[in-house]
Amino acid sequence: MYVSGQRRLRVALGAVLLTLGIAGCSTNRTAVGTLTYTTEAARIVTVSNPYVSGCHHFGPAGATTLANRTLVDILVYTNRTCQGREAAYVATSLSDLPAPRYGPWRSYSFVH
Repeated sequence: MYVSGQRRLRVALGAVLLTLGIAGCSTNRTAVGTLTYTTEAARIVTVSNPYVSGCHHFGPAGATTLANRTLVDILVYTNRTCQGREAAYVATSLSDLPAPRYGPWRSYSFVH
């Protein structure tokens, strides 16, 4: 059976459009890039492509410095609930944000 080049092109284009449509409807969007932080024990942790939704934790030790190299701005908090006044806004591509003198950053959420 002979399949024309035009038909192959249409099938390939349809497959690409279907894939993009499914990806666009995904609820698990990620912030493209990395979020790197340093713990109080001077351990460097890098999180790649974190999910945009929800409240995220820096781990039990928290974060003393932070580098946001994602494409999405974040808010960092001194508590584990992503709430309260002790928050800082960290725009994309900003780094070395030190934690406040009263303790490390404990959680973060994305601004979207």
